[in-house]
Amino acid sequence: MKNVLEYLEHSAREFQDKVAVDDGMTAYTYSQLHELARKIGSAIAERIKPGTPVPVVMDKSAETLAIYLGIVEAGCFYVPVNPVQPDLRIGQILNTLDVQFLVTDPELMDRINAIGYEGQICYMEELREHEIEEKKLTAIREQMIDTDILYAMFTSGSTGTPKGVLVSHRAVLDFIGYFTEMFHITERDVIGNQAPFDFDVSVKDIYSTLKTGASMVIIPTAYFSTPPILLDYLCEKKVTTLIWAVSALCLVSGMKGLDYRVPEMVDKILFSGEAMPVKHLNIWRQYLPHAKFINLYGPTEITCNCTYYRIEREFSKEEKIPIGRAFPNRRIYLVNEAGENVTKPGETGEICVAGSSLAHGYYKDPEQTKKSFVRNPFQTDYTEMIYKTGDLAFYDEDENLVFCGRKDFQIKHMGHRIELGEIEGSVNCMEKIAGGCCIYDEEKKKIVLFYAGEVQPAEVLAFLKERLPRYMVPGVLRQVDRLPLTLNLSLIHI
Repeated sequence: MKNVLEYLEHSAREFQDKVAVDDGMTAYTYSQLHELARKIGSAIAERIKPGTPVPVVMDKSAETLAIYLGIVEAGCFYVPVNPVQPDLRIGQILNTLDVQFLVTDPELMDRINAIGYEGQICYMEELREHEIEEKKLTAIREQMIDTDILYAMFTSGSTGTPKGVLVSHRAVLDFIGYFTEMFHITERDVIGNQAPFDFDVSVKDIYSTLKTGASMVIIPTAYFSTPPILLDYLCEKKVTTLIWAVSALCLVSGMKGLDYRVPEMVDKILFSGEAMPVKHLNIWRQYLPHAKFINLYGPTEITCNCTYYRIEREFSKEEKIPIGRAFPNRRIYLVNEAGENVTKPGETGEICVAGSSLAHGYYKDPEQTKKSFVRNPFQTDYTEMIYKTGDLAFYDEDENLVFCGRKDFQIKHMGHRIELGEIEGSVNCMEKIAGGCCIYDEEKKKIVLFYAGEVQPAEVLAFLKERLPRYMVPGVLRQVDRLPLTLNLSLIHI
């Protein structure tokens, strides 16, 4: 197997009349999804050559998924661009890609024009009307190999510009094959998609569904602000599997949603993105004692996850839940400051990962790629690459990895990986701001911005909301007379 479309083709044969994806407004069976993807692929193949990135500026939906698969049919790779992001950030992504073709909704045209994009624009309605060109699609497929790029996903960048992580077909095939087998995801499952499509948690939803013949239910983002509506929806759709960010699970348990209704068909809950507070885990386990709970860890650059930990015991509120052990076909190194591979319990090192699931690096950013994707120093006989995550961990007495912080100023907040430097870079673009510095308040789970300048906090907040995704906007702003000249902000009272 060398192409993720083989997942779709197999499921379209085996489960042709079964619903593959349902967003509450539109649902496609496997046969419909396969046919639609081929129509879209034929239309795109007439416009651009294989290997080209295609940004898709659309909300997540069944149609959006069909467009992604159509882009792959055309031999190209898709780039999810969430329209909730500010115009400036969308513009940065499009400038980095430097493309002359994108897909969007007609309702978003004013924003696309405001960003200054001048290339070709296509809508779903025109793509879906194209006839399937069998010979062209077959010829494209025959030229594809498993290391071709499947998607590029943009994450926060320390330079102030988001970085496009390039992930291949092989990386996804390798990961999803183990993922679905280990956690017993089958055609009987209904996967409740929580994550936006530009967040790599959604990759597990999409390709676990296509591989196994399961059904994916796309949950409207608005439902997460009202747990009773969310839980009614989970029950109505008979959802069995939640592959969610920790923050989404905590929102439900924190607002006592499970007191209202328990989604009793849910039997698998796999969470990632940040540390799961034990008190919230215990609430979910109390209401769903029969369900399997899995803690997952891993950055976008290694394709979703590289470690896992099955929750099989009670944890006290003071304990940290381990991130566990490496997935099959991954190798983990803990590298200390001396460059040694740490193996003793309790010793801290940076998590570095080897394996065929590593990304190809960052799109058009060789300098950042060279910093993070390096030659494995523990394999000197031939060249093997590892990814330096910047995350710190140690082994416990049971040989499980335990996450314990960041090596740099990157944080995990609301399930997203954020470079605090990107927020600071945006603040420093504002007139009348003499300087800004961000820290992360771990206890309160808030990004705190300190800034010097004659500007009111409300004005700074409005400025940042125009430039940054909502999850990156600081929750606390502190105006100070001047900023310290050292990295230590411990004297500033939060």
